[in-house]
Amino acid sequence: MKIKNVLSAALLCSASALTLFSCSKEKETVAPVAQEVGISQAVIAQIKDMGLTTEGMKRVAGGYLVEGDIVISDENLAAKPAYQLLRVGDQEQYRTSNLVSVGSGRTVTIRVSTTLPSAYVTATDELIRRYNAQGLLIRFSRVTSGGNIVLTAAPSGSGYLASAGFPSGGNPYGSVQVNSAAIGTANATTYIATILAHEVGHCIGFRHTDYMDRSYSCGGAYTNEGASTVGAIHIPGTPTTASAGSWMLACVGSGQNRPFTSSDVTALRYVY
Repeated sequence: MKIKNVLSAALLCSASALTLFSCSKEKETVAPVAQEVGISQAVIAQIKDMGLTTEGMKRVAGGYLVEGDIVISDENLAAKPAYQLLRVGDQEQYRTSNLVSVGSGRTVTIRVSTTLPSAYVTATDELIRRYNAQGLLIRFSRVTSGGNIVLTAAPSGSGYLASAGFPSGGNPYGSVQVNSAAIGTANATTYIATILAHEVGHCIGFRHTDYMDRSYSCGGAYTNEGASTVGAIHIPGTPTTASAGSWMLACVGSGQNRPFTSSDVTALRYVY
């Protein structure tokens, strides 16, 4: 997730790469796209066409980091998904064009790297419990070797709380980078589990709930991620309001817990 007012005032808050989650709702740091080195206008245009915000995007290993916590790979950019629109309940929900192939049922394994403190194992067990309690065709299990999704420590000095990408080829995005130095180890079953559940949500194809206006959770100026005809399949209700408690909001306050809301559950069960 992205940090709201990321790392300003001594790591005051975080949002998620998701916009880093931060202490009391901060806002992600942003750098003008024009200042980003090594990013072509063609790539910027492609990402905008996907309905993703390019403000402050960065080149990272394996692709481009956008919206504070989403990694877009070259494979994602090369895909040509179909556009769909779906409205569910009365809260905004969005997913990507690429989902995890589950057939009649599939278990996705998650491994926590030894580069992360033990609190992150506890948090991972809680996020798995939250998903598995919904009776979905996709289920999760923690493993100690291998893993379809691997949680590892983010590079030193990272300006986000955690980052992940979207599915491709019917498989979940395989890596979640976690800034444990910024998140800490307190509140493993609430705050940390919420951050990790959010990133796993990206790994299986969900986008930010406040897609229509990320200032809803991050504060600051009104920011619409764009209508787009690709990459943003709408699973919302009213486009002008968003769920105050959704697990996929772009930013979160420090220490905040966000178990699934009723509309989150509706969206999860519709997709999986």
